Amino acid sequence: MNAPAPATPHGGVMDPELRAAIGRIARVPQLLVACDYDGTLAPIVEDPSKAVPLPESVAAVRALASLPQTTVAVVSGRALRDLAALSRLPSEVHLVGSHGSEFDIGFVERLSPELIAVRTRLRDALREIAAAHPGVRLERKPASVAVHTRGVDPQVAAVVIEAVRNGPATWDGVTVTQGKEVIELSVVATHKGTAVDQLRTQLSASAVLFIGDDVTDENAFGNLHGPDVGIKIGPGDTRADYRVAEPIEAARALGLLLETRRHWLFGERAVPIERHSMLANGRTVALLTPDAKVTWLCHPKPDSAAIFADLVGGSPAGHFSVVPERGGIPLGQRYRSGTMTVETRWSGLTVTDWLDLPARETTPDGPAVVTGDSTLVRVLTGSGRARIDFAPRPEFGQVAVQLQPLDDGLLVLGSNEPVALYSPGVEWQVTSDGVNESAKAVVDLRAAGGQVVLELRFGTHSVEHHRVPIHERQAAAEQPWKDWVASLRLPTTARDLVARSALTLRALCHEATGSILAAATTSLPEELGGVRNWDYRYCWLRDAAMTARALVDLGSAEEAEGLLRWIDGVVERTGGHPERLHPLYTVDGYELGAEAVIDTLPGYAGSRPVRVGNLANHQLQLDVFGPIADLIAAVADARGSVRDDEWRVLENMVEAVRRRWHEPDHGIWEARLPPRHHIFSKVMCWMTVDRALHVVRQHGHEDRPEWVELRDRIGANVLEYGWHDEVEAYSVAYGHDEMDASSLWIGISGLLPGDDPRFLSTVLKIEADLRSGPVVYRYHWDDGLPGREGGFHVCTAWLIEAYLRTGRRTDAEELFTLMVDTAGPTGLLPEQYDPLAERGLGNHPQAYSHLGLIRCALLLDNMLKQ
Repeated sequence: MNAPAPATPHGGVMDPELRAAIGRIARVPQLLVACDYDGTLAPIVEDPSKAVPLPESVAAVRALASLPQTTVAVVSGRALRDLAALSRLPSEVHLVGSHGSEFDIGFVERLSPELIAVRTRLRDALREIAAAHPGVRLERKPASVAVHTRGVDPQVAAVVIEAVRNGPATWDGVTVTQGKEVIELSVVATHKGTAVDQLRTQLSASAVLFIGDDVTDENAFGNLHGPDVGIKIGPGDTRADYRVAEPIEAARALGLLLETRRHWLFGERAVPIERHSMLANGRTVALLTPDAKVTWLCHPKPDSAAIFADLVGGSPAGHFSVVPERGGIPLGQRYRSGTMTVETRWSGLTVTDWLDLPARETTPDGPAVVTGDSTLVRVLTGSGRARIDFAPRPEFGQVAVQLQPLDDGLLVLGSNEPVALYSPGVEWQVTSDGVNESAKAVVDLRAAGGQVVLELRFGTHSVEHHRVPIHERQAAAEQPWKDWVASLRLPTTARDLVARSALTLRALCHEATGSILAAATTSLPEELGGVRNWDYRYCWLRDAAMTARALVDLGSAEEAEGLLRWIDGVVERTGGHPERLHPLYTVDGYELGAEAVIDTLPGYAGSRPVRVGNLANHQLQLDVFGPIADLIAAVADARGSVRDDEWRVLENMVEAVRRRWHEPDHGIWEARLPPRHHIFSKVMCWMTVDRALHVVRQHGHEDRPEWVELRDRIGANVLEYGWHDEVEAYSVAYGHDEMDASSLWIGISGLLPGDDPRFLSTVLKIEADLRSGPVVYRYHWDDGLPGREGGFHVCTAWLIEAYLRTGRRTDAEELFTLMVDTAGPTGLLPEQYDPLAERGLGNHPQAYSHLGLIRCALLLDNMLKQ
């Protein structure tokens, strides 16, 4: 039996439950919004031919129909032709007439001769009934006839309806639909519910919002299910879950839907990528906005699912915010010198954030053992009042969350991983949006003695007081970072920025395994609103080796040694076939699962899809061996010797090159195109053997004539076949005339000397084709994907190095200055930069960008000393 839906509160204030339901349905991947016309978009009037839609409804419907992944339909009992003429809605809005019998103007032509005969009989019979009762109006439609009694004496109307029900309505093949002062007889068995279902199927809608006022709309309300939302206008029993009083309130509901969905699709407030700061503790990473919102944190590892994914999903995907109660833009944000601790400052409030390691327990044997998981520590100091919003959303927001208040904090319930927020003295107000719970609080720092401590503890439900004072814990967390930076050989060129870049690279190291992340995030776009969104939270052999090499150049070999042990394990799992290495692995050193899309997340600034995993895992990239061999050579030179595991890796790299160097591959940029003979890949194969020979000759092993022959054969091959006579440069691949910044490695690697005319010509061609102001693009050739991308910071760094190698020192210094000026306020660089929009693009922070900056600073410093 139909039940009354909740009533709208008086005074035009929207029912909070309806507001929450609209908030939920606004965030589904594919939304269908369907409305009745009379009594919904247009108020009921005596003369149906004058039923004009409300301007507010038209504006909302037009705007909703223009949104991506959003379809709007008007499903009416009116004939389609009349509905189109009266509503004057744009073509983007689907019109469905005659209770679902008409989906297009040509519908009548699809009726069979038998149905046309029945329709003719209906018209004749109903004309006789109407003729006997003045004021009764017939409306002919392609598949039906409607009998209108609006304005007719109620007793007369009752007689007419009875005559219709006892007469033509009883015929075989006739479907009856009765509404407010109208009864309609159709030769097609359909109603608004089946019409909405047809639209849902045709459009692959994730959910439907349906608004109606009539009895005929109950068929649609009855067919709603799952995340669907039904809104009934006016009084009466209904199957809809929600109710508003009149059409203008339905227009307000559509307006709220529009606002919420637009924010969800395009980003509530897309903070520029480069303005985010990173926290790290060697186990995982987190990102902060300039106003101290934790917008990204994966747990328990950096390639695990996110518990805060506001960065790519907006507020509903999880965040942890602290701001002054009065609001306002921060005075600034900075890293504490030599650490990964971030301070965000307002007048009267400072928020200090770091990722801590869990408590250390001493074993009977003496050494300290780390137990448990990471802890996000947030210390609020000052004299003002602060507002805290805590909205954890495990598994990228795919798991429903409940928050249970305790004396000293909150328990996060609903996920497999225990999580607790220790927050002594904070009084939380827990609210629900119908699926997830969030907590809010306002704290008075003056009343709290000037300090409030928040600890988000992973791997535990304990909210017990920590025995070590918070300032001691902060010092203990910061000291290892400070000691490490103090041990580096930093250049005088851009010294502070190089130190921050070095800390960033170390922060991308996963200490438990030795692997190194390519970047901290997934799916930050290479083009705003585009589809070039990839998951970089893994260990690429090439990127990791180049990262570790930059740190070796600064005087730290620990990260390289850990990575090489990790690579040794990965090679061992190939079963003696190092040529079968994948380009990337999880931080644990295993193959990735299938690339997937989280279609419930709208992406950064509406850039969809949000991806987890990376299909490049299955590509053949023959260049990966070169950076590894180069790293081993650098480590061996720094240490003065080669370890057994490093020697095993080196021999495996040379063997992989020997077996496969002559094959085409997918190249460094992972274009989803057929393999080609890429110049960069061939140069890296040459460099693999060249660096291996260096290690052999410098560190006590016998010379390897077969390696000499292999190196020289690869070098001769790429120098001959990689050169393109028409473009007068080394291009992207054998036989192709497009340019690629990675071909600069023909000289950077040492294969060609800096004064070789062919290298000089290649540098000039890449400068002409790919440089744009402060950036260098990877390429401009068609990579099989739509859209464009920004300039790559690492490519800019390569051109700077090429300038130096070809004697263009002033050009190198100028470009380096332009490059460092694109960094964010706390010194971090994403993958790319758009010189037109003057903002960062791509995943953040990116190892490539920071290692490129370090390499250039060191080279410039060496030039100054000469």
